[in-house]
Amino acid sequence: MDPGENIMAVEGKKQEASGLFYVVPVVKTIIITFLVGLIIGSVMAVVSNGFVMGVGWLADQRASLDFFSFNLGKTTVSTAPLICLLIAAVFVILIKRIFRITRYHGPADSIYIAHHADDEPEWKAGIGSTLAAFVSASGGASVGQYGPLVHFGATVGGLLRRLTRGILTTEIFLGCGVAGAIAAGFNAPITGLVFAHEAILRNFSQKAIAPIAISSITAAAVSEWAFGDRNALAIDHIAPNLVELMPYLLLSGPVFGLIAITFMLSLRGSARFAANSGFSGPQLILLAALICGFTGMFIPEILGLGTEAVNNMFADGFEFSYLFILLVAKILMTAVCIGFGLFGGVFSPALFVGASIGAIANKIVAIMGLGAYGPALAICGMAAVGAAVIGAPISTVLIVLEMTTSYEFAVAAMLSVVSCKIVSNVLFGHSFFDRQLLDRGINISLGRSHINLMDLSVMKYVTKDEFVFFNTRETTETAIEAMAKKGVTEAYILKENKIFVGKITLQSLITAGGLTVQSNMEESPMVIYSEESVLEAIEKASNFVGESIPVLDKGEGKLLGVITEAALFQAYLSMQTKTRDLETS
Repeated sequence: MDPGENIMAVEGKKQEASGLFYVVPVVKTIIITFLVGLIIGSVMAVVSNGFVMGVGWLADQRASLDFFSFNLGKTTVSTAPLICLLIAAVFVILIKRIFRITRYHGPADSIYIAHHADDEPEWKAGIGSTLAAFVSASGGASVGQYGPLVHFGATVGGLLRRLTRGILTTEIFLGCGVAGAIAAGFNAPITGLVFAHEAILRNFSQKAIAPIAISSITAAAVSEWAFGDRNALAIDHIAPNLVELMPYLLLSGPVFGLIAITFMLSLRGSARFAANSGFSGPQLILLAALICGFTGMFIPEILGLGTEAVNNMFADGFEFSYLFILLVAKILMTAVCIGFGLFGGVFSPALFVGASIGAIANKIVAIMGLGAYGPALAICGMAAVGAAVIGAPISTVLIVLEMTTSYEFAVAAMLSVVSCKIVSNVLFGHSFFDRQLLDRGINISLGRSHINLMDLSVMKYVTKDEFVFFNTRETTETAIEAMAKKGVTEAYILKENKIFVGKITLQSLITAGGLTVQSNMEESPMVIYSEESVLEAIEKASNFVGESIPVLDKGEGKLLGVITEAALFQAYLSMQTKTRDLETS
């Protein structure tokens, strides 16, 4: 063969190999993306529908228990809500013990994990919390399903990431699970995609959009194929004239905001009361079952998920006075159930509360003879209060759009949501979940870098042996020679067992001229404790001038090492780069 042909053949093989080098990873990424989205979406379709259908079936069985009824005047009262809730409370107590749940996990934990580098949901607490929510809702507790399902989706994503050994980033797996839960729950794939980014991930990553979208679409498609077109909320009314409705939407929006704040404050107040009551966890759960069960005997609409009652509000099926009773009772019973330990979501109750106040506003407008607008204000109230509670205004508007297929209803909801959010943001904060995290010392609004630097131990950047130290009796002359030999201008004075006493500088030894190093030392220099985070160390070192800062054990005062400004600066830059790569990839 001609040598030229040999060279051409070799070059051809190199180009072919080079092409494969680029093609194979691309094909692999596409396959993995589709598989992750399909698997998580399918799982969440089954779990979400199974949760809602299971709660619905058990609620029907509870309602059919006629032999627990008695007559009170002209009214027939059933004790089934009380009995069923007490039974559910016992099972919730058992679930907490079996799964060793010290704190229920929900959407707030999903948000935190999405902002925390290389972290994953605690699968045992996630599954146990979802089971507790299912039992609570099935027994009739005034709780919702979407919060537990959202976190369960995040838990499924975390488990799959662990099984695949981190083949994709944590936020992709979390986002897929969350999107699948919402898409299946509302039969709203666009909402699922947006909710995962808006409420949980808090950023739009190009790398994450594709698998999350696939998971959301798969969840909605599998739900419709396997379980039928099951919209929980029946919104099939004709949209009113938007121009005529606009003044009432703008006026009612701040009222919806105040109701949302009242709802969230009641949840927090109930939890504080329970924590300071002195009752044990099981006692509080049983007390919540007693209170909610007794109330449900007379106001059965507030029990469980409440979707049937919301649909009745859309159909104008309640009297004006009874709507007020439903509004107050739902707020109080949800606060009691969730605050005392009958776990569940807050989104469904928020939709109920919002629909109630919206239906009341609609009645007021009608009574004043200003027009009849059907369920518009009830739908807008539902969207506004729900958006304020979960901190996802765009997603909530999209839910209305996908469930009504009405542009007018979506725009009407958007007006209420915007004016409601202005009030709730100023007076309460971004969402109920963000306030839960603030109570744990986590400020999500500061971003991923801040959170990760807060969780990063300063000990990771401590130098443990490359520093000079002397005992308290060391002479000044010897210390100067030792420091000059090591090429340092700072050293540390230690007692036995490396107990920190103080710090000296070469300049102080030369100028002061004392006989021992202890007579020339700085007794209260800047120190950092081993329990502190990198962020706390950076804040302390912001005004520091010198070579290094001693790092001590807070209990014994033992010197564990030193840290330099350069090390802290490197830690900060490294975390900034990691966060930027995640959010812009």
